[in-house]
Amino acid sequence: MDSRKAESTPSRARQLKDLLQSKDVTVLMEAHNGLSAKLAEEAGFSALWGSGLAISAALGVRDANEASWTDVLQVLEFMADASSLPILLDGDTGYGNFNNVRRLVRKLEQRQVAGVCLEDKLFPKTNSFIDGEKQVLAQVDEFAGKIRAAKDTQADSDFVVVARTEAFIAGWGLEEALLRATAYAEAGADCILVHSKRKDSQDIMSFMEHWTYATPVVIVPTKYPTEPIASFMEAGISNFIFANQAIRSVITTLQTNLGKLAKTRDLMAVEHDIATVDEIFRLQDVQELKRSEKLYLPTPEGDVRGLILAATQGDFGELVQDKPKAMLFLHGKPIISWHVEAFRRQGVKKIGVVRGFKKEAVKLAGLDYFDNDEFADTGELFSLYQARDYLQGDTIIAYGDIIFDDFILQRLLTHGEGISIAVDAAWKMRKRTDPVRDLVVTEGLDDPIGETHCTLVKAGSAVSAEEASGEWIGLLRLGADKIEMVRGLLEKLAQEEPEVLRKGDLPQLLNRLVDAGEEVGALHIYGHWRDLDDQKDLLAARAGR
Repeated sequence: MDSRKAESTPSRARQLKDLLQSKDVTVLMEAHNGLSAKLAEEAGFSALWGSGLAISAALGVRDANEASWTDVLQVLEFMADASSLPILLDGDTGYGNFNNVRRLVRKLEQRQVAGVCLEDKLFPKTNSFIDGEKQVLAQVDEFAGKIRAAKDTQADSDFVVVARTEAFIAGWGLEEALLRATAYAEAGADCILVHSKRKDSQDIMSFMEHWTYATPVVIVPTKYPTEPIASFMEAGISNFIFANQAIRSVITTLQTNLGKLAKTRDLMAVEHDIATVDEIFRLQDVQELKRSEKLYLPTPEGDVRGLILAATQGDFGELVQDKPKAMLFLHGKPIISWHVEAFRRQGVKKIGVVRGFKKEAVKLAGLDYFDNDEFADTGELFSLYQARDYLQGDTIIAYGDIIFDDFILQRLLTHGEGISIAVDAAWKMRKRTDPVRDLVVTEGLDDPIGETHCTLVKAGSAVSAEEASGEWIGLLRLGADKIEMVRGLLEKLAQEEPEVLRKGDLPQLLNRLVDAGEEVGALHIYGHWRDLDDQKDLLAARAGR
């Protein structure tokens, strides 16, 4: 956001105060959660009423302080996040005495709630429309003390404190209503709410005839909805709270449509009367998340490719009579599916496979395929060469006979630019007896909780077990800035050293890169992967050993 724009935009508290002091019509629309707050803003309302009745109803409890003030705060926080409108909380009696009110005000300001309305009844409150005449009101001095405490506590001078008198609700009449409203205005209330349960506006109009203070008045015309706004404007009232129409609309619609669904068991009974799923996504601002993913996630869709080298038959006896080892099943799915799912969990959507032996058996949907029809007489470099044109942007290359935990791929993807490999630094502890291993020598420091700068010195057959610092697990990341150089090296081998290209393996490619002065980063991991070289390895993996 432009900081200059932010500085010029008044706070929500200032916005609410300006609205209540204006002579123009201001309607505060009831909202009871983030969604209703957003919809009220889209409908064109300029402020929100955080209704105690509606929030309680949405939570499935009575409007008698059964929802704690912390429950209400959590709802308000979602409302403030979902909408930019100022919110006036229906704060009931303040959830206790003056001290509770002080803490409430601090917590409301922390959540950018613009103001609170306090009513002069006793805690726990009872809804005004339930046996109102039997409800006991607070002593005037005690409630005026709450108002002063709220005003003395607020950090933002514009935070709004509305004092609500229930004198008419409790049956105490006009004189008591005026006495209380006057005391509350003198205690510092920014606005007076006069409440009535009559089905006409007589109480309100009588009050306004005798109200001489400059403190503005707000009313809640729930019980007298037929009275036109213009009549109240003539009487000097410009502030109105539509206190429960949103929650009542929700209840009516749910009762109707859920009843239809329960009766018919037919989704089409309501399909044309309800919002689309796309509308839900719009209200949730899913598109903003998608845009942000492209900015902040390390592997945005389309920027990273995966390539699986799966051309060889493997030493698996009769298991590979009609399929390559990459298609052998491990825990209910082909080995190659483990790669595909691992890539996709990290946002790598474009995935290629180099096939060879029994290539027709490798036919998973949604993948790009490249064929090494000379698989029996060639090695990994030749397979990689068949997919050289596929190498574009950041690319992860994986052997087709390994499986690995997600965090290894995730760390490799965020390891930085250039070229990097994943190296198992715990290879000696695993005590494997494989005749061929991609051992490596690395130098530098790889501290998982500190500075990391570890690079490859050499790899493959040139490394003895005594000098090895780890085993390359078969995962290689080529950064977009190095792709053209690697493709050029493959083309050079094809032209000048065709036998090396045909018979070579990827460790030889790594050595060529290091010899040419390229830095190959080495990400150290400690286990959490498997190399499925032969039938013994597959059986061990299936058994979880």
